[in-house]
Amino acid sequence: MEIYSILLLCSTLLLFFTAPIYAQTSSPPAPTPTPTSSPSPAPAPAPAYVNLTHLLSVAGPYTTFLSYLESTKVIDTFQNQANNTEEGITVFVPPNQAFDSLKRPSLAKLTQDQLKQLMLFHALPHYYSLSDFKNLSQVGPATTFAGAGQFALNFTDTSGTVHLDSGWTRTKITSSMDSTDPVAIYRVENVLLPEAIFGTNIPPVPAPASAPETSPAADSPAADASAKIHAPGTSPPSSSHRIINLGVWSQMVFAVSGVLVLLL
Repeated sequence: MEIYSILLLCSTLLLFFTAPIYAQTSSPPAPTPTPTSSPSPAPAPAPAYVNLTHLLSVAGPYTTFLSYLESTKVIDTFQNQANNTEEGITVFVPPNQAFDSLKRPSLAKLTQDQLKQLMLFHALPHYYSLSDFKNLSQVGPATTFAGAGQFALNFTDTSGTVHLDSGWTRTKITSSMDSTDPVAIYRVENVLLPEAIFGTNIPPVPAPASAPETSPAADSPAADASAKIHAPGTSPPSSSHRIINLGVWSQMVFAVSGVLVLLL
């Protein structure tokens, strides 16, 4: 009995002292992995800045139009529309020779405000590709930067050729200088003149001179008379032939006269 009590006491003491050792040697629990977030997509690159001054400077002979844009500060309006709006812009640019050939009406008599309105009249506050003008021609006059009404432009598409009509000016797009959304720049043959500035008393367009009608030489009276006198394959009687005929008749007259004298 005493031996049993001693063994129980020893077992209890053994368990008491070995429990902390097992607790220290046991491996710690594995750390819980933290969730990793997926990388966010890179932001889209900002659209390139459109420099209308540079485009017009290197595109060709458009220095006169560009100088008017700069002197009236309209270039700033166009730049802002091209770079800071979603609508874009469409600009119609006449070459230098179009301004040089403009005699009536003259731009020299315009006020600074009228000149500014004239420059604003050369652009639409929206981007239009060449194919868009076919639909635009079916919806009526298009509002320009200068406004609507007498500041609007009419478009017609004839077999792919875009024509513009401002009342005073009837012209067409001859080439595309730049047509990358949001900016379209097109060359036109003439300066666009609005009725709101130059009035509605538009001089009529002179009709092209028709060539004078000339009758064929064969159908003229002189030709008919000549044809009747001179048959084909024959030549007119020469003067020597007429002199010979006259001499023969003279000799016959003298011979008859001599016979009569002898008989009498």
